[in-house]
Amino acid sequence: MKTTLPPRERLLDTAGKLFFRHGFQAVGIDRILAESGVAKMTLYRHFSSKDALIDAYLQRADQQFWTWAEHAMAPAEGAEAKLQRLFEAASKLARSPECLGCVFQGAAMAFPEMDHPGHRRALQHKERVLRRLAALSREARLRDPEGLARALALLLDGAWVAARVFGPGENSALELGAAAAALLDAHRPPATRSAHRKRRP
Repeated sequence: MKTTLPPRERLLDTAGKLFFRHGFQAVGIDRILAESGVAKMTLYRHFSSKDALIDAYLQRADQQFWTWAEHAMAPAEGAEAKLQRLFEAASKLARSPECLGCVFQGAAMAFPEMDHPGHRRALQHKERVLRRLAALSREARLRDPEGLARALALLLDGAWVAARVFGPGENSALELGAAAAALLDAHRPPATRSAHRKRRP
């Protein structure tokens, strides 16, 4: 038996697909209503404005990102292996047809005012990514974990841009895993770095 999503979830699903493909500014409430089949009164019962809908969508996108990221890292043993697996998974995702870039980059560009709910939510997401990368770098005993986290975050953001600009297939995100490995190696203490290289096949 086919189940129908509750109106709130239908609105978020429809808005998310439209925002992701066409951008936040290009998609109006009327189009979201038409494609979701939800009445305007129902929409405003759940979301007081388009900004509130965008904020809820970005909250959900953040949760979905972390579910994906933690699932990608779960099989790895050790913090450094988790980092490597995350970047290998990101490389694969950024070259897949379903990836059209980063919704948080899109939100920050669409709403440049720092106090806009969309920009605030994007900033919170990116700061959380930095904290997670730094925590893993620290756990792996890599040098300058905060600096390494910033460099790794730039790699991730570059991969999402490549996905949007070049589309699926052999875009520059193909090199993401190797670039991350080189950064991790450069931040290893010298003695550990030589031992690690000797262990490589």
